[in-house]
Amino acid sequence: MRNSCGGELGGRIGVAISARNFFRQRFSRWLLRRLPPSATVTLDRRSLFIFPSATGFAFLLLIVLCWLAATNYENNLVFGITCLLTALFVVSILHSFANLSGLTLSCLKVTPGFAGKTLTVELLLRQPRRRYRDGLSCSFAGSEVVSAAMSNVAECRLRLTVPAGQRGLHDPGRLRIESIYPVGLLRAWSYVDLAIRALVYPRPLFSEAPPPGRRASGEGVLQGAEGGDDFVGLDRYRPGDSPKHVAWKHYAREQGLHTKHYGDVLDRRLWLDWAQFPGLDREARLSRLCGLLLQIAATGQPYGLRLPGLVIEPASGDEHRQRLLAALALFEVNAPEGQS
Repeated sequence: MRNSCGGELGGRIGVAISARNFFRQRFSRWLLRRLPPSATVTLDRRSLFIFPSATGFAFLLLIVLCWLAATNYENNLVFGITCLLTALFVVSILHSFANLSGLTLSCLKVTPGFAGKTLTVELLLRQPRRRYRDGLSCSFAGSEVVSAAMSNVAECRLRLTVPAGQRGLHDPGRLRIESIYPVGLLRAWSYVDLAIRALVYPRPLFSEAPPPGRRASGEGVLQGAEGGDDFVGLDRYRPGDSPKHVAWKHYAREQGLHTKHYGDVLDRRLWLDWAQFPGLDREARLSRLCGLLLQIAATGQPYGLRLPGLVIEPASGDEHRQRLLAALALFEVNAPEGQS
């Protein structure tokens, strides 16, 4: 009996969840047709929605009760109060609509972030003529609500923080702007898609030390340790030096006894190489490379990036840093995890 009741309850919950998902998908498709993505959106009667708030429903109930009392007792004073409350509710509809109507929204800038952190979205609110707007609230799904007011100004800027998802191009979804101005009886709102796409970098994992320089030749190099193949210079002979390294030609010219020194030439430029982390999956490698990139960028040394199918030559500077971070963020972003 208990199993039967539990199964029946679980079935009802499943049906309820399926129905909710069905209506949510239908609403999303309808909203997409009515409010398609656009970089700039101006709120008008097609994009605004108005519905009574909880206070508004209580106010409507009060109007109905006053009307019933006035009708039952034929009280003209209560009739007058009922008409006054009804007029206040109707006027609130007009003011609630006017508080958002004509407002133009656009995205100024999106500051990229790292996976698991937050992104910063800067919005611009403009109005065709200067007027007073109050009680404006903006938010994305999962973000904090930011309130604003426009007091005789042409434009207003807002900064919103949005949770960053997985690395790649992140869509924060539709922006929700709403207002309960002037008296809180009605809520006017809209869901606009500003076609925002933000870069999300891999979550950085830091190593103890950056990778060493590589053996190379040419300009801008450093001399390495003893034991290499390239001639470094001469030094005075010291007891114990290998006879193989004694400069016998200089000794024959009576220029004294000297020892030749050899070493490797190390390139000062550093490379972030995909092959540095064998055995790790794609996301783990990218996180390690991202951590090394941030470490090396802080030193000011030139550094480059080697990924499968992509090589970015060493350089330095903030622009180069952003370019490499973008390459890490977009590397095989749509490929299955098993591929690399």
